[in-house]
Amino acid sequence: MHPYLSVVIPVYNEEAGLDILFSRLLPVLDGLGRSFEVICVNDGSADNSQAILEKYCQTRPDVIRALSFSRNCGQHTAIMAGFEAMRGELAITMDADLQNPPEDIPKLIELVDQGHDVVGGFRSNRDDPAYRRAISKLSNIFREYTTQIHMRDHGCMLRAYRRDIIEQIIKAGDSSPFITAFSQYLAQNPAEVQVGHEARAAGESNYNLYKLIRYNFDLITGFSVVPLQLFTIFGMAMSFFSGLLVVYMVMRRLIIGPEVDGVFTLFAILFFLISVLMTGLGLIGEYVGRIYKEVRSHPRFIATEFKPELQDKANES
Repeated sequence: MHPYLSVVIPVYNEEAGLDILFSRLLPVLDGLGRSFEVICVNDGSADNSQAILEKYCQTRPDVIRALSFSRNCGQHTAIMAGFEAMRGELAITMDADLQNPPEDIPKLIELVDQGHDVVGGFRSNRDDPAYRRAISKLSNIFREYTTQIHMRDHGCMLRAYRRDIIEQIIKAGDSSPFITAFSQYLAQNPAEVQVGHEARAAGESNYNLYKLIRYNFDLITGFSVVPLQLFTIFGMAMSFFSGLLVVYMVMRRLIIGPEVDGVFTLFAILFFLISVLMTGLGLIGEYVGRIYKEVRSHPRFIATEFKPELQDKANES
C-alpha cells in the first residue's frame, strides 16, 4: 500500500543535526493521521550522516528510507532522486538543517487539501547573515522581472507538490533542475504560505558565496534568455558610442593633428570594451554549458537505497 505523503530531505554533512531533525519531524508526521514515508537522500556526505540515516531506517523501516549518492551532486539533484523514488501522492520537500520548522508542514497540506497543486513557503523573520538575505532579495527581484515566474521566495525549500507536478518535473529530464521555480511554472493553481525560519539546529551552512552565486546562475539561465538580450542591447549601445568616438578621434586628428594626449583615455576605453566582451563570452558560455550538459546524456545521479532487511541478513551470515 502506497503512503499518502512522501517527505523528501536532501542531506549533506548533517550528522550533528539529524537526531534533532527526526525528533521533531516524526511526531509531526505521526500526528497528521495519514500514511507517510520519509526519504532522506545522502548527497555524498563526508561525515557520519549515512550511518545515522541507516540507524533510523532500522528503527522505523516502515516509514524511513535512505538513498545514497557516491558523490556530491547538489541539493536539487538530491531532491530529484527522492522524487523518482517516492511512492506518495503528495511530496513535501525540506532541508535537513531545520531552518524551516517541520511543525509548519500541516499548513502546506491544508492548502493542498483546498485544491492547490503546488504550495510554496515564504520565510518570515529570516535568521540568516545580512549578506545572504541581501542576495536572496536581489535574486527574487531579478527572477521576477526576467522569468515571469511569480513567487515570493524561491529559496525556501519547505514546499508541497502534487504527484502530477512531480511526474512532469521528472519527465522534463532537465540535468540541472531548479525545482522551486520549475514547479511554479508548471502549476495550474499554486499557493503560498508564510513559514517560520530558525537558525540551524546544529553544524554550519554548506552554502558558501560561490554556491549561492552558482545557484542563481542556474535559476536565471534555466528559465530566461533575458540576460543574453540585455547584453546584446548593451553591446549595440557600446558599439554606437564607440563608433562616435572613432569619428571624433579621426576628425580631431585631421583638424588638430596627431598628439600624445588622450592615449591613456583610449586605453581605458579599450580595456572597458574588452571587459564587456569577456563578460558576454562568459554569459554565452553559461548557456552553452547547459546545452552541453543536456546533450551528453550522462546520468544525473547514481543512487543506492539502504535496505534494513538485507543488512539484517548480512549480519546473520
